[in-house]
Amino acid sequence: MLLVEENGHRNGEEEYAQDGAVDLKGRPVLRSKTGRWKACSFILVYEIFERLAYQGIAANLVIYLTRELHQGTVKASNNVTNWSGTVWMTPILGAYVADAYLGRFWTFLIGTSIYLMGMILLTLVVSLRALRASPCTNNGEDCSEASSMKVGMFYLALYIIAVGNGGTKPNISTLGAGQFDEFEPKEKAQKLSFFNWWVFGTFIGFLISETVVVYIQDNVGWSLGYGLPTVGLGISILVFLLGVPFYRHKLPSGSPFTKMAKVILAAFTKWKVPLPDDPNDLYELSWEEYTKKGIHKIDHTSSLRCLDKAAVKSGITKRPWTLCRVTQVEETKQIVKLLPLLLVTFIPSIISSQIHTLFIKQGTTLDRSMGPHFSIPPACLTVFTTIFMLISIVLYDRCFVPAIRLYTKNPRGITMLQRFGVGLVLHVVITITACLAERKRLSVARENGIVGKKEIVPLSVFILLPQFGLMGLADVFLGISKQEFFYDQAPEGMKSLGASFFTTSMGVGNFLSSILLTMVSNITKEHGQGWILDNLNVSHLDYYYGFLAVLAFLNLIFFWFLAKFYVYNVEVNQKSQDNNVNS
Repeated sequence: MLLVEENGHRNGEEEYAQDGAVDLKGRPVLRSKTGRWKACSFILVYEIFERLAYQGIAANLVIYLTRELHQGTVKASNNVTNWSGTVWMTPILGAYVADAYLGRFWTFLIGTSIYLMGMILLTLVVSLRALRASPCTNNGEDCSEASSMKVGMFYLALYIIAVGNGGTKPNISTLGAGQFDEFEPKEKAQKLSFFNWWVFGTFIGFLISETVVVYIQDNVGWSLGYGLPTVGLGISILVFLLGVPFYRHKLPSGSPFTKMAKVILAAFTKWKVPLPDDPNDLYELSWEEYTKKGIHKIDHTSSLRCLDKAAVKSGITKRPWTLCRVTQVEETKQIVKLLPLLLVTFIPSIISSQIHTLFIKQGTTLDRSMGPHFSIPPACLTVFTTIFMLISIVLYDRCFVPAIRLYTKNPRGITMLQRFGVGLVLHVVITITACLAERKRLSVARENGIVGKKEIVPLSVFILLPQFGLMGLADVFLGISKQEFFYDQAPEGMKSLGASFFTTSMGVGNFLSSILLTMVSNITKEHGQGWILDNLNVSHLDYYYGFLAVLAFLNLIFFWFLAKFYVYNVEVNQKSQDNNVNS
């Protein structure tokens, strides 16, 4: 067995990464010349511009669909959440391809190339007169929906972007987190704040998009408004490629779905076979064999013992689908443990999807003027979320964590699930706040006799500031902890799959939002005045937000129950030390 000295050098040679990281040719990499924040800087530049491109579409999409393609409120909102849902769901496929076949780097590179093609096509669609919908007539009162061909081309571009995002989203963050070696204490400490600053970078992209890009789209034109993010994305790809000599990579470890299927089938096949009293009697390879293969060994745990039957040796031929290693069983357990907590994230994702749909539509009915010559574009309201997010991240990382760490002794300040829970509480507060703001808006509308679809309620748009701002604060807690938790608690060979759980929660949330919005709209129309109509001045969005508040509260109780019984995985450093002692 190759021994590693405490200073990290091997047999007097220069220090290599101990976590199995390699270069693009599969050779071990030197710590001093690769990885860490130096490599992450190139990846962060790409992420900033990619988020700028994505948010440049998402922030104003409901406005484009209603103004340019002349769609109604419910239809436009559902089309936005359906597209967003697809954007967030395709990463499951990208994670599978990365973990099983191509690795994170090549899957990402293919994905971002497709992404760029989609952006180019989208820019052409909104620029060419032959592909744009006919403008409204009679002062905007007579609007016919665009032809199927024009709408089809627009959606083709959007869904090409969604496919490309599937290759980039689960792999760019895991590639960034993979630049830190958890076996080296200094790098491990840097990794603890990686996701805070990763999300900070992404929201810098959001900030630029929600101010400059959205303003250009509303006041200059859609061609330039989509063209600039497209150019930015192309440049960021070139910047990413400049960092190739500094990146650390992980070799594909096989399909995570196949691994888990083998464990489940083997356990089911042997469901009548008794478990041994001593876990050491279960089938497993030695630590030395794992070290030679560069694979992480996971010790047996007592959770989900029914899956342990996959590793029982008695009377079963040693075949992949009938006998599995303890490590393989534990990998499956770690993923299965995450599934209930993945369910918890769906309701907050439904709520956060309102930022780009109903929250913005509310803004179109309010007074957005700032002086005699300037009016805030509705989609710019999301900038409040971004600003609150950016300020809160800095305060959280630089003030809150060091202060609370003195009491908790936890390197993260508070545990990931505690941070998770605070985010869920904030989502309850957000829905209640949105409900109260909408009740005030409707009250002012009634007092002034405003019932027209396009009439403006004499109430400042800044009444929506609390719900947008609180969403940014909630993202600091739930958004970041969700991303960090699913990555951290996934087994080493399934990190991309774990990262895709974050995007899956967003995707499912968006799809559920479409279903919920349609159901509530249809049911309330059948039994009286509809809650969600094209004319928000005679709708009852306040009832809908109240309904979401009840769902968010019930979801919080469900989370509390799950968190009470959740057991974190043993950290890699502790396992390594224990095995070195045993050897």
